[in-house]
Amino acid sequence: MSSEPQPAGEAEPQPVLGSLTTAAIFLVVTVRPGHEERVREVLGDLSSLRRSFGFGAPEAALSCVAGIGSDAWDRLFDHPRPAGLHPFRPLEGSRHTAVATPGDVLFHIRAGRFDLCFGLAAEIMHRLRDAVTVEDEVQGFKYLDARDLLGFVDGTENPAGAAARRAVLIGAEDPAHAGGSYVIVQKYLHDLDAWNALPVETQERIIGRTKATNIELEEPGSHVDLNTVTGPDGEEQDILRDNMPFGRPGQGEFGTYFIGYARTPDVIEHMLRNMFLGTPDAAHDRILDFSTAVTGTLFHVPSGDFLDDLPPAPGKA
Repeated sequence: MSSEPQPAGEAEPQPVLGSLTTAAIFLVVTVRPGHEERVREVLGDLSSLRRSFGFGAPEAALSCVAGIGSDAWDRLFDHPRPAGLHPFRPLEGSRHTAVATPGDVLFHIRAGRFDLCFGLAAEIMHRLRDAVTVEDEVQGFKYLDARDLLGFVDGTENPAGAAARRAVLIGAEDPAHAGGSYVIVQKYLHDLDAWNALPVETQERIIGRTKATNIELEEPGSHVDLNTVTGPDGEEQDILRDNMPFGRPGQGEFGTYFIGYARTPDVIEHMLRNMFLGTPDAAHDRILDFSTAVTGTLFHVPSGDFLDDLPPAPGKA
């Protein structure tokens, strides 16, 4: 859980605000009918499992964040639905599509050591083996100096400290879910041969940053520009990204696992509309000509207190 002191009466969040790590496993599963109680048992024991596997290596900062999908919420809990929870909304642009794919529960496991991620993921799946169907499993890693496989630094604009808490954690606008968050995940596969055939200057204009020094460019319609969303008063709306590269070189698979946390899904959804449907400055995000979204799911991330003291199952109140 977060080590930051919490004001009296404020729900303790799951460790969504943790620092970027060198290893991660992303598990997206759907719950088989009739096995909801098994899933509830694992969710309620998640903090204990994390402590057990991480106890011997506190410096590795093992953590696990669980998110619940829209279709699963009413099957798992007799509790008001989070205000912003809904199925991922697919987007079909003139050239590219943000697909929606199944997902009832997300486990975002991360640490400074991959073996700890592996051990915790293996134990979770041992307990859930016949209760869920694995829809997606991705093993992520830190690449060079925090770069994606396209060669650019990722996560530069993440908020920190109090700004991160304001951007990510639900507050008084939905008191039944205060301390929670929302997360959207998408798996992108890259055509590295086509990307690497571009001159570096062209890559930089597409991304909106210099490749070597990570300096932001004034480039309307770039990836950075399309992902800059402002509020009604002109203030920039932040999200917290924990993207990780992944791949299987022998299979020719190279990608980025996008994972964005926010206080409301509206901000990330606005970014995705800009990317896939375009703006006055761009018909679409040009990075999509080289990166294809093959998954897309939205989850609510309950507070840590919620998981440690689960509400009743439907019909058990």
